[in-house]
Amino acid sequence: MIVERVVEATPAAVGDVVAARLTVAAAAGPQVWALTGGSAARLVHPGLVRAGLDWGRVTLLFGDERAVAPEHTDSNYRLARETLLGPARVPEAQVRRMRGEADDLEAAARAHEAELPEIDVVLLGVGPDCHVCSLFPGHALLGERVRRVAVVSDSPKPPPRRLTLTLPALLAAREVWFVLAGADKAAAARALGDPASQLPGALVARGAATARLFMDVAAAATTEAAR
Repeated sequence: MIVERVVEATPAAVGDVVAARLTVAAAAGPQVWALTGGSAARLVHPGLVRAGLDWGRVTLLFGDERAVAPEHTDSNYRLARETLLGPARVPEAQVRRMRGEADDLEAAARAHEAELPEIDVVLLGVGPDCHVCSLFPGHALLGERVRRVAVVSDSPKPPPRRLTLTLPALLAAREVWFVLAGADKAAAARALGDPASQLPGALVARGAATARLFMDVAAAATTEAAR
């Protein structure tokens, strides 16, 4: 359930607010965060780097990963390493990445699920189609009720093969934070508050114990009707 909507003037301000909130959470006690990728990661990570956190108190996971090597340009881990893990000097022991390069992705999914801890905050970027992680509209994985990590072999966005947290994993997190910026995310932002929507992000927003929505004015432009 969405309990808070935060609207900032610019995308950079959205990222700074999310980073500041995470910093406060980390100061209060040990944390487990699931990172997002893409544009949302690029907004949030700079503020976390500047925060100078005690990273020994934070365990970092990933919401999804592409079936590529960790050095590949499509890798969410590589993006995190270049924009957060490296610049902030996050200890390797605090990072639990998905093994997207594994030959047997099903085995990699099972292994990752076996060591998946309870998550305090899941950060979710949202696609224009309201997909989150690698859970896409109409996909069979939206019906998954048991597995917390699963393989996607037919993603509508390249690359087609991926690992992803499923709805059971996302809904079990203590909090889910959606991060949206730009006019192209306005329809997705509206869908998050639509009680009838079956889009992936909306299913998470409704089912989560605590969901918070952080967006800029462009993304928020059409959300009033959904309140």
